[in-house]
Amino acid sequence: MNKENHAKRLLVGVLTPSSNTALEPLTSALLSQVDNVTAHFSRFRVTKISLDTQDLNQFELSPILNAASLLADAKVDIIGWSGTAAGWMGFEQDQTLCQAITDSTGIPATSSVLALNEILNKMAVKRIAIVSPYTVDVQEKIVANYQSININTVAEKHLNISDNFAFSEVSTEQLKSCVMEVSKQAPDAILLYCTNLCSADQVSEWEAECNIPIIDTTSTVIWKMLREVGVDSTKVNNWGRFFQEAK
Repeated sequence: MNKENHAKRLLVGVLTPSSNTALEPLTSALLSQVDNVTAHFSRFRVTKISLDTQDLNQFELSPILNAASLLADAKVDIIGWSGTAAGWMGFEQDQTLCQAITDSTGIPATSSVLALNEILNKMAVKRIAIVSPYTVDVQEKIVANYQSININTVAEKHLNISDNFAFSEVSTEQLKSCVMEVSKQAPDAILLYCTNLCSADQVSEWEAECNIPIIDTTSTVIWKMLREVGVDSTKVNNWGRFFQEAK
């Protein structure tokens, strides 16, 4: 009897804000470089980003766990929350969430923010610049949370938008302008802090121009999920130097 060797399919599950239209095509485009790995998505309702109680409540555990349970039906190997709410709500938010996902599904879990912070540690980044679409008060919370872990923000640009869908309509030209502006302060890394920006596939070009690592939060969760399922993430090219440098 002839036996054929088939590489095991690796399935990564991605939790997605309901009004997000950027991260799914970007995630799939990035993973097109990696053999036998596919992304599968589940949504929960997120429509506005602000510090108002009703908007913070969008990130309560129950709806996210419901979305994670649907990914578990697909027998994914890992679940990643592709979102940045822990940036303004506190990093422990994602630690609690990922543990709750694992407890309820039996599947390992990670997030964009937890992966980002691991990357910053591996690359010994202490001075960051942050580019986001958020309002000033949300941005200030992000800056303060990084200060709390001894990472200083030396430059920032925010676009003062709160409608989550609108983030994906910000042009790459405007984002590049923001990146180049903050690069003048020579940070150790520039963070694109939102998973609904059309930016992750642009960062290598921008890195070449400013010669500073640029880390997009849409890509960070993929970096971590690949590592957790045993895939060599350094094989991913043109999505940011951190894929090669965060070891």
